[in-house]
Amino acid sequence: MADLRELYQEVVFDHYKKPRNCHRLSDANHIAEGYNPLCGDKVTVYLKVADNVIADVSFEGLGCAISTASASLMTEALKGKTLDEAEHIFQEFHEMVTCHDHVDHGDMGKLGVLAGVSEFPARVKCATLAWHTLQSAIKNRGKIVTTE
Repeated sequence: MADLRELYQEVVFDHYKKPRNCHRLSDANHIAEGYNPLCGDKVTVYLKVADNVIADVSFEGLGCAISTASASLMTEALKGKTLDEAEHIFQEFHEMVTCHDHVDHGDMGKLGVLAGVSEFPARVKCATLAWHTLQSAIKNRGKIVTTE
């Protein structure tokens, strides 16, 4: 178990230090901003949606390791997915990081490295900020998403 936890920490740290898809998406047609006032995390999520598919996704922002890693992993998981698939992944991810039952989330792929966040309630907001911002971008809500 300690080896698995260490591997998960390495993946999170790698995505924090070298986040994937961390740039402004110039041809985005869905954009939303998010803010976590508790720790100061800020994120902007950019989507290029074509024919109900997330053709491209990226983010920009400043945040803690969990927030940045979660946004990076999110972009990798959602690129090429339909909006319905993205919604399903969001629901699964949200359940994984908020559920205190040790349910097997083996089908979450790399996103599973964030399952341990559920043990730290204050960090759940860090892990879900990009995801809630994604939801706002998809729905073109236009308001800044906050975790409070």
